Amino acid sequence: MWLPERWRPFGDPGMNFGWQAGADMSECSLALIVQRYAVESSTARSVTQGGTTVNDSDACKRRARSFSDANALDGIIARVNLQSDDAHPKPALLALADGTLWPGQVFGAVGERSGELVFNTCMTGYQEVLTDPSYHGQIPVMTQPHIGNTGANDEDDESERCWVAGFIVRSASPAASNWRANRTLDVYLRQRNIVGMTDVDTRALVRHIRTRGALNAALSSVNTDAERLVALARSAPDMNGLDLAREVSCAAPYEVAPNPTPSATHRLLHVVAYDFGIKRNILRLLASHNCRITVVPAQTTAADVLALQPDGIFLSNGPGDPAAVAYAIAAIRDLLGRVPIFGICLGHQILALALGGETYKLKFGHRGGNQPVRYAPTRAVAISSHNHGFAVRAESLPTGVAVTHVNLNDGCVEGLAAPGLRALSVQYHPEAAPGPHDALDLFDELIALMLHAQTH
Repeated sequence: MWLPERWRPFGDPGMNFGWQAGADMSECSLALIVQRYAVESSTARSVTQGGTTVNDSDACKRRARSFSDANALDGIIARVNLQSDDAHPKPALLALADGTLWPGQVFGAVGERSGELVFNTCMTGYQEVLTDPSYHGQIPVMTQPHIGNTGANDEDDESERCWVAGFIVRSASPAASNWRANRTLDVYLRQRNIVGMTDVDTRALVRHIRTRGALNAALSSVNTDAERLVALARSAPDMNGLDLAREVSCAAPYEVAPNPTPSATHRLLHVVAYDFGIKRNILRLLASHNCRITVVPAQTTAADVLALQPDGIFLSNGPGDPAAVAYAIAAIRDLLGRVPIFGICLGHQILALALGGETYKLKFGHRGGNQPVRYAPTRAVAISSHNHGFAVRAESLPTGVAVTHVNLNDGCVEGLAAPGLRALSVQYHPEAAPGPHDALDLFDELIALMLHAQTH
């Protein structure tokens, strides 16, 4: 199989990657080589063979005939050519509300978007980031330089759609190398109409965000007029005072059946989960703990929840300013002390507000999978996954409410408990997909809280 010289193994002029002519070669391996081939030839859709310029697909197929799986290769090449149909990279521009400009190239869909620019420090899990409703109205910048290496699949989405306003990376991988992948990240973004940028100096951009704080921004690959984009960024809505939970919540209640693991030996429990932007892995974990879940819209009243006779109430993650979700704060205040309550992320903040506390906006927030959190009673430290721009003000919490978890980076509140009201919450994501999984035992605490409430 002929491939360009620079792809050949060191000192191996035969370019056989250890395979002999006629040997079987998996579609995954063939796909990786052909995708690399397609990327290399994307700026000139032809190759030279024996001094004659020929069509790249035909040349690649003819050179691959020595492999027994050449028929499968035909289909792979067809898919790759569809995925690599742009002859030349298209310019794109990111403009911040402070007037700074960040050039790059198109990644994903061509278009124009605006939103709050934030950064995420995860090394993997970009598909979960893209489909996390908590990113509604935001443009994440990934600090990991290479994004897209493992492609995309149909299993890792955390909701029914992508919620990000845009997506910024340093170097987008043109090839997908993972046995679960069924498309490249670029194709995944285009299929979902997510406007992104690659070849952006994300190291400098993240340092800028850390210095200036989270800023509104606009990106475009259709009209890169700088003055117009800066104006668009400045006109984007401020996250302060913005109620986005109602925009991402389900329209009507729905049920999730229990799917207990062998270790879940307790009786069936019924959990009502408020959907402020709930992620699928939360529901999977609750179901695995032998819970029947009724997911309800964000605006569900306390009376409607109590009518469902739950054993416990779960307050989910979600986007926006928690103080703006006044209807949920009122509902949770009416539920305090009547049913065990466990909240995460936005749900944690809503619980704090219902208890009489206050929230405030962080300078640039916590987003990523490497945040160290200390549990106060034992001083044990967990590495946790975060996605929040607001936090609870510790000194505002009333008597009877204890701060249970603290962030070791900046000291902000990461968890609280109101034992007398059978309520607890954490600011981070114990269900984190793809991880880390240090905090999974918090779901066991919710189960224990519900079981204890039935006997006391």
